Amino acid sequence: MELKINFSGRAINYTDEEIETVVKVMREAPTLTQGERQAEFERKFADFQDVAPGSCFAVNNGTSALEMAASLLRLKPGDEVILPSHTFTASAYPFIKAGATPVWADIDPETRVVSPETIERVMTPRTKAVVPVHLYGYVADMPEIAELCRERGVACVEDAAQAIGSKVDGRRAGSFGDMAIFSFHSHKNLTTLGEGGMLYLRNPELAPLAPLLRHNGHCPYPETRPNYWTPAMGNVDLPVLDGEPIMPGNYSIGEIECALGAKLLDRIEDINAEKRQRAMKFIDGLEDFPELEFHRVPTDRHNYHLLAARMKDGPEKRDLFMAKMYVEKGIKCVVQYLPLNRYDFYRKLGFGEANCPNADAFFDSMVSFPFQHTLKEYELEYMLDSARDVLRSLR
Repeated sequence: MELKINFSGRAINYTDEEIETVVKVMREAPTLTQGERQAEFERKFADFQDVAPGSCFAVNNGTSALEMAASLLRLKPGDEVILPSHTFTASAYPFIKAGATPVWADIDPETRVVSPETIERVMTPRTKAVVPVHLYGYVADMPEIAELCRERGVACVEDAAQAIGSKVDGRRAGSFGDMAIFSFHSHKNLTTLGEGGMLYLRNPELAPLAPLLRHNGHCPYPETRPNYWTPAMGNVDLPVLDGEPIMPGNYSIGEIECALGAKLLDRIEDINAEKRQRAMKFIDGLEDFPELEFHRVPTDRHNYHLLAARMKDGPEKRDLFMAKMYVEKGIKCVVQYLPLNRYDFYRKLGFGEANCPNADAFFDSMVSFPFQHTLKEYELEYMLDSARDVLRSLR
């Protein structure tokens, strides 16, 4: 078997201009962290999101952004956080580490993300926060979900790790919640040399705490000092929220990653549009094969970070399809996002129970195609032709 199309961990190729941006920072930046490029990236990202200046904070990855969000919620034993069972593990465990109990919400079978109905179904008086995840790049019903959270008096933390640039009702993913996080991992549509992330805080009263949480409690001294070196170069203080201390960490991101992220914002809309156009071509090219069910969204509500389908004939047919695609065609499709309650990790923590039949049914029959932006046009054509051939052989 010759592998012709891999499910790559690298989403995009950088342009010469982007590479030059990185090299320039390497050569000239007076510091390689906590500097001007970080501030520029945060300003530019807030402008891109159309949110308040000073509300976005660059961090080393999306998980770190979730850790900071969980800390700012001031979770206590007995507090519940509603999460989709069908998502990447990093969506959930930061809230468990902060002391909360996860409550698994089911997904909508068509959109593959949580809905207001599946969230409301598992709300209790102990619900402290809801974490809607815009999985695969599709924005959940955020106007309704945000309103539900406001009505119930619970926090809404959007996990927009995969959905940069996607919109609903003219607003971008990650602009609806009380907080939001983004990921710039190597596999995302916008990627900053392997890792990177962003935290959005709607409440301006929380904004002064974010830099302390991000960088070991480091902060300037409040008073003017006669000597800049006395008693130390800078202060270290304990972030306090509602009279309670929050332990900081080190979630800092480098200047090189920030410079690249700011530069990539110039073409993220083009990347998203190109991936969406390719998704439509692939999905429509299989319209005569209804056994593969895609989520077809031709608008900017979906950025097609990933291209996933459900094999309507069930898990056995799915496995045959994937095996033939791999062995006969050299195309590596994958299965993603085992419902979290089914992992040993969450079972050992006592969170192995869930009533999420849609998530189970979708996962057990899903197939995710290689769909990195770096795919060549001939590779996409080959994958489409191969899928047709394999599906015909299985009829």
